Amino acid sequence: MPKPLKDHICEAETFELLFKKYSKSLHDFLYYKFGELHNPKDKVQDAFIKLWENCAKVSPDKAKSFLFTTANNLMLNATAHRKVVLKFQQQPQKTATQETPEYKLEEKQYQEKIENALANLTEAQRTAFLMNRVEGKRFKEIASLLDISVKAVEKRIYGALKKLREDIEGL
Repeated sequence: MPKPLKDHICEAETFELLFKKYSKSLHDFLYYKFGELHNPKDKVQDAFIKLWENCAKVSPDKAKSFLFTTANNLMLNATAHRKVVLKFQQQPQKTATQETPEYKLEEKQYQEKIENALANLTEAQRTAFLMNRVEGKRFKEIASLLDISVKAVEKRIYGALKKLREDIEGL
């Protein structure tokens, strides 16, 4: 014969009895009604958490009704949320940009000019320049990697900048 429930759910023993008594049937109810999609185990736990938070307001004879109503509402909310997410996923996303074809053509031409200008640098200038500007290395680091003086690195980079300005002039 099951133990009678006491007057107060906030007592740990009473709450534990409620959990043992209703958790399996609540899980089965949610599983049969909604399936595994929204994880009924989590919703059972959430329903019992809400019962614990409202233990002073809910009498033991109303606990079952409170749990099933709360869990059902949690599942309905999750289903509604999923519908909203799916609706927005199905809407076409804007892929167009504000760039005009002329802008894209100019960008491509500028990129080609930069590549040609870099190709026209000496190997020493190009190496030092790219290590500094692309990799972000300092003059001292470049000097130690290339086994040259810091002044030589400065000369190579400044020479590369001067030549690049001349080659890319007009942009």
